[in-house]
Amino acid sequence: MLKKIFNKETILYLVFGVLTTVVNLISFKLLNVLLGKDLYLVSNVIAWFVSVIFAFIVNKLFVFESKSWEIKSTLKEIGKFFSARVFSLVVEEVGLLLLVDVAGLKYFTLNLIENFAISGEMISKVILAVIVVVMNYFFSKFFIFGKDKKNEE
Repeated sequence: MLKKIFNKETILYLVFGVLTTVVNLISFKLLNVLLGKDLYLVSNVIAWFVSVIFAFIVNKLFVFESKSWEIKSTLKEIGKFFSARVFSLVVEEVGLLLLVDVAGLKYFTLNLIENFAISGEMISKVILAVIVVVMNYFFSKFFIFGKDKKNEE
């Protein structure tokens, strides 16, 4: 049972999912500093776009090994990939709004060590990142890069 769950594909997805999350979090933090904390939802959308481009490339090449760069096939994958990721963006934006503004995490700061604090916005991003990585795996595996059963026979 564990071998089915922890195979090469899921391990690679987890590794590249973590890297994609790092790209997203760093982009979000930089944008949050540049644009200001009040525009955290805008920062999130821009960070999402940057990380989705990164995620598409690494998922296509390394995780699901979809090697074809034929225009028709690639455009179809890009369309599906971005569609699925737009859904996860909506989940993340609504989640951020609920956690930051409704639950009041914008007023929360976690002081880990002297001169290093994590904002409520960033805590919210990390919580939602876990949910989004799992959700995106299933979209990628079964909807975007899944093998076409008709063509394999």
